[in-house]
Amino acid sequence: MALSIGQLLQKKSKTVLESWINIQLQDDGLKEELLSNQEIRKQSEEFLHSVISILKKEDSQNTESPEFEKAAEILTEISTSRAMQGYTPRETGVFVFGLKEAFLSVLEKEFKDSLVPYADSQKINKLIDALAILTFETFISSREEVILRQTSEISEISTPVIRVWDGILALPIIGTLDSARTQVVMENLLMKIVETESTIAILDISGVPAVDSLVAQHLIKTVSATRLMGAECIISGIRPEIAQTIVHLGIDLANINTKASLAHALRSAFMMLKLEVRKTVEKPKF
Repeated sequence: MALSIGQLLQKKSKTVLESWINIQLQDDGLKEELLSNQEIRKQSEEFLHSVISILKKEDSQNTESPEFEKAAEILTEISTSRAMQGYTPRETGVFVFGLKEAFLSVLEKEFKDSLVPYADSQKINKLIDALAILTFETFISSREEVILRQTSEISEISTPVIRVWDGILALPIIGTLDSARTQVVMENLLMKIVETESTIAILDISGVPAVDSLVAQHLIKTVSATRLMGAECIISGIRPEIAQTIVHLGIDLANINTKASLAHALRSAFMMLKLEVRKTVEKPKF
């Protein structure tokens, strides 16, 4: 009785494994500093056995079978891990497509001069292609998670609320101010106002490259939220070009305290709190 394609590949599994590992090791994109040969062998061996288990089934395209789910679980873990380590989609794809190459290479030697049966080669192609799609979907999803987390972390770092004096907070804004970042700015500022019981908040926009109507609306919302918390807000860093833009756009900031620099804003805050900072002069010693 002739062996099925799954049984034949199981019989030749060691040969397939060695061929597949060699394909991976010869790839120019292999990151040896991130993945050792031992790890490559372990991942390859585990995934190979799961794929052969699928090929031994008559309905190898059934994505709801326990065998396919097991292979998908292993592949998802590998793809996610590599995405987190900084692998590219091509480098991750080599792992899956290299297995197809190893399968067909071993089968060509097994059938010698005759061609690999069309039905068997199609069975392998369809299965590996389905798993490859899963690989790229998982990879993209994992990379998106990394990017979103990094974006969130950068937003947190780039919007620090600094306590410059008792009752005075300063929040230097660097870069573009969009809706998502405005929400982070507002939340951080309001929480700090409650935490420190501050009555004045300075928003410094010296690091904002340009101010349009949308950015201005975000600033106005932040000022309004600050006032609702019982604190006064000062916007500093109004450069000449920003002032001209605001006038041309017809944006009304008449009810908002604006200053040209952070130093001027801090001086204004001291006056509002009736504080006076004096330069001391040392008396000569006789």
